[in-house]
Amino acid sequence: MNDRAALDLLLEHGPLSRTRIGKLTGLSKPTASQLLARLEAAGLVVATGTTEGRPGPNAQLYAVNARAAYAAGMDVDPRRIRAAVADVTGTVVGEFELATPKRPAGNVVRQVGEALDGAVKAAGLTRADVHRLVIGTPGAFDPGTGRLRYASHLPGWHSPTLLEELAAALPMPVEYENDVNLVAVAEQRLGAARGHGDFVLLWNEEGLGAALVLGGRLHRGFTGGAGEVGFLPVPGAPLVRQVTKANSGGFQELAGAQALPRLARAYGIEDVPRGTYAEVAAALLERAAHRDDAPYTRLLDAYATALATGLASLVAVLDPELVVLSGALITAGGEALRERVQAELGELAASRPRLVVGGVRQHPVLRGALESALAATRDEVFDTSR
Repeated sequence: MNDRAALDLLLEHGPLSRTRIGKLTGLSKPTASQLLARLEAAGLVVATGTTEGRPGPNAQLYAVNARAAYAAGMDVDPRRIRAAVADVTGTVVGEFELATPKRPAGNVVRQVGEALDGAVKAAGLTRADVHRLVIGTPGAFDPGTGRLRYASHLPGWHSPTLLEELAAALPMPVEYENDVNLVAVAEQRLGAARGHGDFVLLWNEEGLGAALVLGGRLHRGFTGGAGEVGFLPVPGAPLVRQVTKANSGGFQELAGAQALPRLARAYGIEDVPRGTYAEVAAALLERAAHRDDAPYTRLLDAYATALATGLASLVAVLDPELVVLSGALITAGGEALRERVQAELGELAASRPRLVVGGVRQHPVLRGALESALAATRDEVFDTSR
């Protein structure tokens, strides 16, 4: 326990002296010295220099050995696989992106291997150096059948033997997690939800999704489908039946990216940009956040009401401490959108959680995958009792 406490302090604070570690852990100097000697012998810490600019003799500084272990993460969507490798301190040491849109379905194992190899090569490593890999995908793998659910738009990932094939092809333990859940992991470890044990994260990009963190832990549901709020029936949208075939639902139709062009036309906005639904929606929201002319103001108000309508159902059931708004559409709308959603939610929900915009903006799914892989890797590598 003392060893792990010291390692966690070094991860949090960076290089520390023996005296400082002793003060932070409450250990005596001899015990702190023995602890550091043990960790150094195990290859988990290294001497990195000495203190300078203070009265008295310089003290030796120690830091976590970044090369003690490596973990990898992947973010998968229909167009590409983004992979990264981080050392045990969390520093990203290699990244790679593999475009996949025109590749035939059925090559998933090869694609995953190619993306991983690109990242480890960029890091100057090999597959064998990676202790653990976490892969983030839309939807979730059903724990009973092993098949991917809620993500019919991800080609090639629905084979019932896929997980076994990947396990046979990769030399390290592999875990799979919903992409929005991984954004919540990133926000809980590094971003706007740090220090919060109960929160909802609403992700809004090409699709609407949510992550639920209750008592400090992700809530995944019986089939892994907790948080698939795009399928939620809501007032203001027609009832969508056979939602898995339609790959949509009421909340997605009301507040997904496809709603923004419709709102723009309804309010007389003629210069609607071109692109994918997500690109068009983000561009419209960014304009609306920085303009005060009536059509864009009405668009922003209407879209905030749409988001708050679905959020009100989540808040009524979960009563979270915090709601984190994340994704490209939220970022585009910025504080102007957040303020409107907060005001609308205050009228639609009995409880009034605080709304914040997510703080992890750079590849949040990938960052969450790395944080998840690093947590398990550290538990394994830092266990000096074995």
